Amino acid sequence: MTAPDPHTTHETTAVQTADPNASDQPSPQVPVQQPNHPAPGQIVIPNRDQAPGPARGSKSDSTFGAKKGEHEQTRRIALVNQKGGVGKTTTTATLGTALARMGKRVLLVDLDPQAHLTLHMGIEPDSLEKSIYNLLTDSSLPAATIAQEVGANLVLLPAEVNLAGVEPELASLAASGQAQRVLKDKCDSLLIGCEQGGEPFDFVLIDCPPSLGLLTLNALTLAHEVIVPMQAHFLALQGLSKLLETITLVKQSVNPDLIVAGIILCMHESQTILASEVISDLQSFLTGARDQDLPWRDAVVFDPPIRRNIKLAECPSFGKTIFDYAPGCPGAGDYGRLAQAVADHYARKGS
Repeated sequence: MTAPDPHTTHETTAVQTADPNASDQPSPQVPVQQPNHPAPGQIVIPNRDQAPGPARGSKSDSTFGAKKGEHEQTRRIALVNQKGGVGKTTTTATLGTALARMGKRVLLVDLDPQAHLTLHMGIEPDSLEKSIYNLLTDSSLPAATIAQEVGANLVLLPAEVNLAGVEPELASLAASGQAQRVLKDKCDSLLIGCEQGGEPFDFVLIDCPPSLGLLTLNALTLAHEVIVPMQAHFLALQGLSKLLETITLVKQSVNPDLIVAGIILCMHESQTILASEVISDLQSFLTGARDQDLPWRDAVVFDPPIRRNIKLAECPSFGKTIFDYAPGCPGAGDYGRLAQAVADHYARKGS
């Protein structure tokens, strides 16, 4: 993937990721601008053989979830980008709501200590008796205990600021692999533990924090797929390179089913030459991976991109999604079409 402007003088470098079948063979590279700061701190990812089974004391949940045998159909998607302010939370909330309005049953998971997804869905974090922090630190707490119905077909596992302290509490378990899979163990129970004939979830959307730490690793262990919300800026390619490297490591070690489903372009300005050049380069990069055994070999750039729209920035302060706050605005239309595109994408892939 090359810089589209032949006159640019910026130096570029490439972050390589490992080929799952040959650790000494370089994988496709994403050219990025040379960073001026050190890369984010490393996270401990155990060998797959070290990963333990479900946490002791975890229980099945009967309030929400899927019938046994049906949970394989659930699309578990982590929305990840270690860069903040790129539209992860807005996309998780709005895409999830749009899918729910289409009749899909959706579980939203707020893994960001800022709890912005929780606020966006109309819940005040300070009012919560228990949150996902308690779920991750209390092995006997079922996920259904904290689940909140936030709309028709829409359930939320909410967060609060205490979640910022969960990584030190779980750090001692990281080397054994237990800390990386706490969320998976709990949400597996939520998805398959229904004993009273509950309906299955069609989609699980996980809003990740802007980092590649233990919380994000928990999300990547639970998820089957990753969607990357990002802006069409050249500097965003630096973050994409690091993220793809991390996804490859997680796939090799603790989650062999993990793949990259695609990229969602947020706060998009289609009239700029820069945006069109970045999209062209992204498409070329993804196309170049089609014949290689890489987690992003089938990834797509989802259409339509989400245009920059002030109404999308306003609606969280009212605890509403865009469909309740300004249903006629361009942002609502973009996310409605995106939800249809995502649903069609998974319908074509099958279960």
